[in-house]
Amino acid sequence: MKKDYISTQDFSAEELETLVELIGVVKKASKERALPDLLRKRSVAMIFMEASTRTRISFEVAMTLLGGHGLYIKPGDIHLGKRETIADTSRVISSMCDGIVIRALHKDIVDMARYSSVPVINAMSDVNHPAQVLCDVFTMYEKMGKIKGVNLAFIGDSSKGNVCRDLMLISSKLGINFYLASPRGYQAEEEFLKQVYKNAELSGSKVVVTEEPKEAVAQADFIDTDEWTWYGTDEDEIERTLKAFMPRYQVNSELMKAAPAHCKFMHCLPAMRGQEVTDEVIDSKQSIVFDEAENRLYTEEALLVAFIGRGMALSLIERERRENKYTEEIATIAQNLS
Repeated sequence: MKKDYISTQDFSAEELETLVELIGVVKKASKERALPDLLRKRSVAMIFMEASTRTRISFEVAMTLLGGHGLYIKPGDIHLGKRETIADTSRVISSMCDGIVIRALHKDIVDMARYSSVPVINAMSDVNHPAQVLCDVFTMYEKMGKIKGVNLAFIGDSSKGNVCRDLMLISSKLGINFYLASPRGYQAEEEFLKQVYKNAELSGSKVVVTEEPKEAVAQADFIDTDEWTWYGTDEDEIERTLKAFMPRYQVNSELMKAAPAHCKFMHCLPAMRGQEVTDEVIDSKQSIVFDEAENRLYTEEALLVAFIGRGMALSLIERERRENKYTEEIATIAQNLS
């Protein structure tokens, strides 16, 4: 039975931890140029309805390194919801490809998964970015050696930011303490926070929502932020947003000094330098932004193996066992995702 990766909320803490473990193994294999071709002769349709740098490149390179083919489909290449229903498009693509990676509106991704006969991976929607936040958790784990009990502060818009909100969900599931600082009018609504608090009750995570950035970062192991405005935002809205955020919510050297000395800076990128973060922070020794970006590759490798190559991975164990020390370990961990 196929399994999709649409939202981290669909998975238990144990399953998410398994994915983090898998990322670690495929990263080691990749660094040693020993990643087994677990997707040999497999093809994945990569549907991107918006521009992408890290997500598109990481998935396409990951497919190549795993021995498969990533078919990039940009807007206008197919009739996604235009002249043909998403259901029909999904049925056709899934009859020819072994998986679908899609960046689109969340409702369209859900519909694609509903009618697809092969696994679907969410490459970012208007409401979440599960590949990015899984990568962020792995990056924190890599730096701290643990997940539960890590202190993560997010400074920025939580009313609509897909990365911020998704980070709140996955952090509260995994026992990461989440400190959020957003200006009034740009805070997450109570209905959304109810799910975050529910997760936190089960995991023991601490969730703090405040308007004061220095309060949010006081115990932070990591400080994260994201763009305040997005492509297509009109000039009036940009002006209102900048007025609400600047300079109090900018991650600059003054704010970093309010955090513990060991605190690291994260950003999913692209960054609007001079707005949500200054050059002196993003280019500092405390910044792990580019480690985080590189880890997207290993995250996508793990997601492709776990959701698209699981069956094939197991069938290749005997063939690869004598040739590649990582094949059985990767396949076994991936199989643990029930």
